[in-house]
Amino acid sequence: MPERNIEFGKYGARGIKGHEAVARQLDALASFITTPITTRRGLLARLHYLTRTDHARQAAREAGLTVTDRTLKAWIDGKRSPSKKNLQNIETAHRTVRRHNVARYLLARLNREGRGTRVEFHPVNQSQVDRPRQRAVSYRTLNVRHWDRVVEAWANDDEEALDEAWVSEAAVDLGSEWGQYEYVTNIGFAA
Repeated sequence: MPERNIEFGKYGARGIKGHEAVARQLDALASFITTPITTRRGLLARLHYLTRTDHARQAAREAGLTVTDRTLKAWIDGKRSPSKKNLQNIETAHRTVRRHNVARYLLARLNREGRGTRVEFHPVNQSQVDRPRQRAVSYRTLNVRHWDRVVEAWANDDEEALDEAWVSEAAVDLGSEWGQYEYVTNIGFAA
């Protein structure tokens, strides 16, 4: 198994880590609220999501939204506005709670009863790399059958575990050239 890239981008290649691309795609599949939190509509959508049930309120508290019910009611009624710090706490709590709520559903969709999901690996952009230093890296596809560790690490927002899970569950199945896909321009899959 090849070593991990230590000096990525030294000669001008551009890309992102594979696990970061996977996290972006999973976030897109989880379909967070697109209206910005700085607008009234975006704030209300997040607050309603975080306060509609006792279970949601408890999850929001565990995710870092530690304001009183009275303050939440004032925000919802429009009598007060959250500070920038509280807006960030609301956004973080919303992402965390949403990830945990959709993780089981996404896992079932991605595993598809053992059939897995087809994943596209788009190689790094080497347009800025001098010709003699460019690698012959091509677009690849792979059917990933085991998503459990990947989705769990994503739901827990554990970047290190996500990196390890992605490499061990998917990237190594590319064979001896898996190291060429540690950094990519994009990883695509639909579930």
